[in-house]
Amino acid sequence: MAGSLDEDVEKLRQSLNGLPQPQIEPPLIVVSGLPGTGKSFFCRKLAERLSFLILESDTLRKILFPYPQYKESENKRLFSACHVLIEELLRKGIPVIFDATNLLEHHREYFYRAAERTGAKLILVWVEAPTEVVRQRLLAREKAAVPQYNSEAGWEVYNKMKPRREKISRNHLVVDTSQDITTVIDKIVRATKR
Repeated sequence: MAGSLDEDVEKLRQSLNGLPQPQIEPPLIVVSGLPGTGKSFFCRKLAERLSFLILESDTLRKILFPYPQYKESENKRLFSACHVLIEELLRKGIPVIFDATNLLEHHREYFYRAAERTGAKLILVWVEAPTEVVRQRLLAREKAAVPQYNSEAGWEVYNKMKPRREKISRNHLVVDTSQDITTVIDKIVRATKR
């Protein structure tokens, strides 16, 4: 039985633990990239420096769908609820980091408009890593007996998604997580304080 949008948003809202302090013009950091490139790792490192709420699509998906199927209808429900929740948080001044693949420009356009509607400071980040590094990470993830990641995407999913990736049309930062990420994190911290 499909839940209504309001029910889905309420479920996600209930899952949030301790919101950061509200800000005027709260930043919205949208972190995009293929599976295994290190988006969640990057977001955690960023959150060590900034008191932001991380909304990770893989975690939120499992709240709405305990046994995810990754179907288009499931994606629509998940991201519709995420969009409503993000806009609601921004209107309350809560700074947000949104961690999802966001490979298609029409998926990212929602965030461009939401930032304009709420007066949020939009920061876009593309996370990448060399293909061989990603392959090793994803194969290690698949072998792990105890899942330490919320993402279930493996090497096959990465290869299926890679050709669909569209360039981000707006000004954005690019970070390679196989290298030192400190410089990009420093840039983002400075940008949020401006």
